[in-house]
Amino acid sequence: MILDIIVNGLINGSVYALLAIGFSLVMGVARIVNIAHTAFYMTSAYFIYMGFTYLNIPPLLAMLCALPVTVALGLLAYKFFIKPIQEHEAAVLIATIALAMVIQEAFLMVFGGHYLGVPPLVSGYALIFGVKVTWQHLLALGVALAVLIGVRFFLMNTKIGLAIRSTAEDREVANLMGMNVTAVAMWAVAVSIGLAAITGAIVVPLVVLDPHMWMHPLIMMLAIVVLGGLGSIEGSFVGAYIIGFTEALVVFLLPMGSFLKDPVALTIMILVLLIKPEGLFGVVFEEER
Repeated sequence: MILDIIVNGLINGSVYALLAIGFSLVMGVARIVNIAHTAFYMTSAYFIYMGFTYLNIPPLLAMLCALPVTVALGLLAYKFFIKPIQEHEAAVLIATIALAMVIQEAFLMVFGGHYLGVPPLVSGYALIFGVKVTWQHLLALGVALAVLIGVRFFLMNTKIGLAIRSTAEDREVANLMGMNVTAVAMWAVAVSIGLAAITGAIVVPLVVLDPHMWMHPLIMMLAIVVLGGLGSIEGSFVGAYIIGFTEALVVFLLPMGSFLKDPVALTIMILVLLIKPEGLFGVVFEEER
């Protein structure tokens, strides 16, 4: 059981870290609370399913095709749906909720409430200290960790990454220094949606697809960003593994734990808001200084 908790905690934490970091990028750079973020994760998963089932594309190729299509849809939604009202935070929040519901209802109309799935890329299992762990779970963990390393390299060692970090730190100063904050925000949105799409590709062989599959990751992601600190990339990374291991502990150790993981995450979020509202790595935006 201990190894099960460790493996599932690592997988959950890595997947949630990809979602939470993408959410925090847009929150930090564009000041957008994008509730539809996990809906794009679901969109990528459904695109992969459609490519595999209806176009007879191999799952790996379907994943590679789904990523740019999902990012393009995300950028279009940002440009024509979110950007015109970007300065009105309440309107943006409502708009992203509406966008997520539109995506959900679209898939519900097309696929109904049926549970769907994509076969694993690799079959079989490995014996680790006598415990069976499927190769697909190990592959998902390896890819998620590789993407996290790649994201860190991108943010720390590229000009665009530097611009994103600078704008997230202080948007006004970045603008005064000559940075095109509008273009930087567009890059941040593209990276954010790309991370959501990659996450969908990583988990699609491991989960059952249904039009409501975006809601559970949304709850976890919100708990993570509140725990780590709104807009903090480091906080999202650390918070993701805390929530990921907490979820694994709840599922494996508590009776009916699979039904309690969402309430536990929400309880953690509420406690953090009451005790330490800025989170573990709280970020103070320039408009709050």
